[in-house]
Amino acid sequence: MDKRSLKLRYYGDPILRQKAAPVQTVTPEIRDVIGAMFDCMYRERGIGLAAPQVGIAQRIFVVDVEKESGERSKYALVNPVMKETAGSIVGEEGCLSIPGIHADVKRHADVVFEALDEHGGLVVVRAEGLLARALQHELDHLDGVLFIDRLSPIRRKLLESKLARMQFGEAGKAASTASASPSF
Repeated sequence: MDKRSLKLRYYGDPILRQKAAPVQTVTPEIRDVIGAMFDCMYRERGIGLAAPQVGIAQRIFVVDVEKESGERSKYALVNPVMKETAGSIVGEEGCLSIPGIHADVKRHADVVFEALDEHGGLVVVRAEGLLARALQHELDHLDGVLFIDRLSPIRRKLLESKLARMQFGEAGKAASTASASPSF
């Protein structure tokens, strides 16, 4: 797969609202998709990317989050399942598929995920902070849920006109506004 071939899908594209199908077997083709997803995520300056965001309706996502220590948490997760949760925290989120929109979202503070890695082996990821937020955000994408769906009705109503102007699917891209919060 050409590493430049994956293109982001944007708010309004129906694939972003579909539940992704499980991956039957981790094959060399799936590994190629994962590599191309990392390339696309880095090109778009994101910290997470789910397969539906690049037009692939399969349960795969990638994340690369820098910890406070400067150490990186980089994962490719296939068929991920959130097994444990604890606490809650509110923090600002953005999304590569909804450029220019950022809002506070309530998420679990600590999570444990089980998934297959890019080689088909079982992996368990224990996460807190930004990594926990990114994992939950990407899992939502695999279920057709966008972070704006997690906003209060009032906050969502305030964003309606901006979102209505943003119904551009795959064809176009809205101008992104600068924000200190990462996009997934």
